[in-house]
Amino acid sequence: MAMALRCFWHLPSLLYRSSFAVRRGLPQAPMGCPSLPLQGCRQCVHQVLLTRQLATKKAKGKGQSQAKVNISAALVEDIINLEETSEDMQAVVEALKEDLSRNLSVRTSPGALDHIIVMTKDGKFPLNQLGQISLKSPQLIVVNMASFPESTAAATKAIRESGMNLNPEVDGTIIRVPIPKVTREHRESLAKLAKQSTNKSKEALRKVRNQSINQIKKSKSKVSEDTIWLLEKQIQQMADSAAAEMDKLLAAKTKELLG
Repeated sequence: MAMALRCFWHLPSLLYRSSFAVRRGLPQAPMGCPSLPLQGCRQCVHQVLLTRQLATKKAKGKGQSQAKVNISAALVEDIINLEETSEDMQAVVEALKEDLSRNLSVRTSPGALDHIIVMTKDGKFPLNQLGQISLKSPQLIVVNMASFPESTAAATKAIRESGMNLNPEVDGTIIRVPIPKVTREHRESLAKLAKQSTNKSKEALRKVRNQSINQIKKSKSKVSEDTIWLLEKQIQQMADSAAAEMDKLLAAKTKELLG
C-alpha cells in the first residue's frame, strides 16, 4: 500500500482531484502493482477516480440535480482525446458566430457578399475569389468579374439565391447589387435564415458528438462499462453546453434583426 501511495505522488498531472482520492482511501493495488512501471500504476489511478465518480453520480436520489461529470482528459487519453472533442465542438460554435455576424446583418455591406459560394464548372468558390467587390454608394454594391468573366452568370445566380433579398443586375462583367430597403419582411427573412443556420450548426455538433461516442464504444473490450458510461455522459454535457451557447447566439441575433 505504501508503494501504491508513492506511485500516486508521482502522478500529479494525472490527478485532477488527487486530494479526493487520498482522502477517500485507495483500494488494494492489483497484484504486482508495486513493481509495475509508472504506466502500470496509471491504470490504478484511472480506475479509482472513475469508480469514485460513478458512485457519487449514482448515489444521488431521483429528482435531484446531479453534479457534472468532469473527467481529467489525461486519465482517458488512451480511449479518447477529450480536449480535441471540445475543440471540435467549439469550432462549430465559432463558425456559427462568424456566419451570423458576417452574413446576416440588417445593413448589407460588401463583406456580406465575400463568402457567397459560386458554383462554377471548375468547382465551388467564394465570390471574393472570383470578383472584386466594392461599395459604389450607400445604396449600391458592385462586383467586377473581369478576372473571371466566364463566371459572371454563376456569380449573379449565387447572389440572387443567397437568401439576402438581393436582386443583382448584370452589365457585361459588372454585377450591380442594389442594397434593399430595410423592411419588416426583410428582417423576418433574415431571422429565419439565422434559425436555419443555427439548426445546421447543431447538426454538425451532433455529428461531432456521435463520432466521439462511437470512438468510446470501440474500447468496450478494454475498459469497464462504468468508464464508458461516464465518458458518454461527459461528452453529452459538452454537446449540451455548446448547443446552449448556440441558442444564446441565435437569441441575440434574432433580437438584433427584429428589433
